[in-house]
Amino acid sequence: MFTLRIGYFICGLTTGLILLFSFLSSLPDGKLHIVFCDVGQGDAAYIRFPDGRDMLVDGGPNDMVLACLGKHMPFWDRSIDIVVLTHPERDHLQGLITVIERYRVGYVVRSDITNASDGFITFEKRIKDHAMNERIVVAGEQIDIGGAQVSVIWPSSDQIAGMKPRVASYESSVLGASTGNLNDGSIVLWVRYGMFDAWFSGDADTHVESKYRGSSLADRTIEVLKVPHHGSKTGMSSDYLDWLKPTLAVISVGRNTYGHPSQIILSLLADESVRVLRTDKEGDIEIVSDGAHWFVR
Repeated sequence: MFTLRIGYFICGLTTGLILLFSFLSSLPDGKLHIVFCDVGQGDAAYIRFPDGRDMLVDGGPNDMVLACLGKHMPFWDRSIDIVVLTHPERDHLQGLITVIERYRVGYVVRSDITNASDGFITFEKRIKDHAMNERIVVAGEQIDIGGAQVSVIWPSSDQIAGMKPRVASYESSVLGASTGNLNDGSIVLWVRYGMFDAWFSGDADTHVESKYRGSSLADRTIEVLKVPHHGSKTGMSSDYLDWLKPTLAVISVGRNTYGHPSQIILSLLADESVRVLRTDKEGDIEIVSDGAHWFVR
């Protein structure tokens, strides 16, 4: 009996030490963590800021984002400070519905572009059901969080105004290349922490890039670029790449019939000696920066 009690004690002590170590190791470390989640053919990126606050940019086409959050968030943390929907299409939207149901969300950021799809209607209903605040943003706005800055580069108010009369007729089945659709109003974000810069381009591709390319906001090199539209052949131009001058390009992509990523885009990146990582090959991709240096974990 004594031996059995000693065994229980040692087991309990070991479990307690493991939980304590996990808790301490998950405390804010003063670094910016960006995780491009492997969610298949879609987008989802989890960002943990230096002070421990966090943001989820898109949720992918399914519930795979939950596995990514479970792996990269502290085990005790059931809240997300900011959820961003870049544009209301299934491959960016669907996973956010489940996230809203399972996590306490501070507020939701999106543009004033809506969609008549069942997915977006459900998304908005969940926001109302949980009494969440929404922040509708346009180009030029900035969110300061945890020592980092998140700047909204696109869409402009003029772009939104031009799209709204047509929004009701859009379908939400565009996982492949398309023209004149919701991709044109996709939110583009620039995340800065010290000398480190990451660019989140959503699905805003060559149809609109010339409208914001050359902005004085991006007058230096970008360390990490989330390649537009899963590497679609219409994702970006050589001028766009030359403007941003990324060191690392991340392509969020899964098995698909659309030819993503296009060989055109891969060749473009290779010609500029840009390192490429893909979620369909690497799984979750985590980048860590202290504001001066950065690395891929």
